[in-house]
Amino acid sequence: MTKRRLFIAVNLPEIIKKKLIDYQRKWIDLDPKFIHWVRENNLHITLVFIGYVDDDEMYEICNLVKEVAKKHEPFFINLERIIVGPPNTTPRMFWVEGGKSQELANLQNDLENALSGGNLAKKEARPYRPHITLARFKYEIAKSLPRVDEPFKVQFAVETIEVMQSNLKRSGAEYSVLESVELGR
Repeated sequence: MTKRRLFIAVNLPEIIKKKLIDYQRKWIDLDPKFIHWVRENNLHITLVFIGYVDDDEMYEICNLVKEVAKKHEPFFINLERIIVGPPNTTPRMFWVEGGKSQELANLQNDLENALSGGNLAKKEARPYRPHITLARFKYEIAKSLPRVDEPFKVQFAVETIEVMQSNLKRSGAEYSVLESVELGR
């Protein structure tokens, strides 16, 4: 039986993806052996990582996501800054940090509760931090990076959430939308 690797995400508007790709170009001189930049099509905010599931579980997940989405109206997210993170540890990635959003926190919590209640995902022990990963890098490069804390003030509407599939390949992960669900419907 085939298993799919799934997660729930907020995908970004194309204009924001383009701005983030422009930011990545600032760091083009970093050694590609030590850094892996996220491709434009893969830029997103993860709400819940699920992992490997079979087809029946995938259908159940899609139905739960639809039920949760009905209870949440569209809202706005503010992106705040680009940092090397995560904070307070040895940095492992460039990321865009999202501002605090009660609507996003409530949506993420409801999704996690629905999926973990059905034994389809585990609840995260760490507090949820909305972010967009721009690059992952190895420890060797982390030592030589300057402190990065640059404003990236952008706001966008969240009107849908997506059930995403991640296909891991030698060239990196490729993400595809399995189901796009409108909020408030």
